[in-house]
Amino acid sequence: MLTKRIIPCLDIKNGRTVKGVNFVDLRDAGDPVELAAAYAEKGADELVFLDISATEEKRKTLAKLVLDVAEQLNIPFTVGGGISSVEDVDILLKNGADKVSINSSAVKNPDLINQLSEKFGSQCVVVAIDAKNIDGNWKVHLVGGKVPTDLDLFEWSKEVEQRGAGEILFTSMDHDGTKNGFANEALAKLSKELNIPIIASGGAGKIEHFQDTFQKGKADAALAASVFHFKEIEIIELKKQLRTAGIPVRL
Repeated sequence: MLTKRIIPCLDIKNGRTVKGVNFVDLRDAGDPVELAAAYAEKGADELVFLDISATEEKRKTLAKLVLDVAEQLNIPFTVGGGISSVEDVDILLKNGADKVSINSSAVKNPDLINQLSEKFGSQCVVVAIDAKNIDGNWKVHLVGGKVPTDLDLFEWSKEVEQRGAGEILFTSMDHDGTKNGFANEALAKLSKELNIPIIASGGAGKIEHFQDTFQKGKADAALAASVFHFKEIEIIELKKQLRTAGIPVRL
């Protein structure tokens, strides 16, 4: 059985790590380079870096900051935000990213998924999907959750897989920052319908939530931010408890 991964997420705005609730009310969570070094040392399996305002501000990801973070890491490193071309990805990979995460650009130009998968390999391509449950239907949102679409989470996820994505990072906007647990019902459905790994995001508040998302949500990895940034949960303690619960993790 494949080990389950624990992934801290650095949401970056103006060069700083920030965290909000339901995608708003952002507060400062520290220096991304220092946080990255600490997470690599404390047992994180991977690290995700999301330049959350790049798309909205119509600019590229902060390549220099990516390089500074990458130099601190010995674990896989995924970078997202403002990526819209093969050239953008080439720059980020040269600056130390192992994978890239695309979201709004994938919806606007689905063929980008095919292009990136063919050029760099599917293992390099993560498609991030931010979705909100509206009247019982999960609808995809763009530009950091600010722009709703008519796209259905599950239909879009299937298309993403067919186009060559290697992983899906699903964030429930309803659960984001609430610390009430992950969207396990939607995650379990995604896991059942897809053959690629699903990263759960949005809602981590206590160790039991991670256990639930692996057991009930069938997630392959769990991503969280504030509980790690503000030291509410230590990764090594989390992993020890997960292993005690029979969930395979790397210690």
